[in-house]
Amino acid sequence: MCQDDVSTVFAALADSTRRHILMDLSTLGERSATALAEPFQISQPAISRHLRVLEEANLINRRKVGRVHLIRLRQDSLMPAQDWIAHCVAGWNYSFDQLDALLRKEGED
Repeated sequence: MCQDDVSTVFAALADSTRRHILMDLSTLGERSATALAEPFQISQPAISRHLRVLEEANLINRRKVGRVHLIRLRQDSLMPAQDWIAHCVAGWNYSFDQLDALLRKEGED
């Protein structure tokens, strides 16, 4: 698991506009950049910058049909973040198990 990939994904997810775009893509499927911009009161260049960040984080794919940019969510896009979180959870669970064992031992004495 490359820490740079994880950092890039979390940096992209840090912005609420980008999270909203990802939610739209996950529920509505492939959409044009213009359609993705509709819920926001920001300029088209601002949406383009958000999409560029998501693309650089490998969270979306972009394809061009004529003059229309179509955006879709990458299926495996959140795997680096998911793997990192799972690794942390495993460590926390181990620590809690060790603490539980210690407390049980103390309770027996």
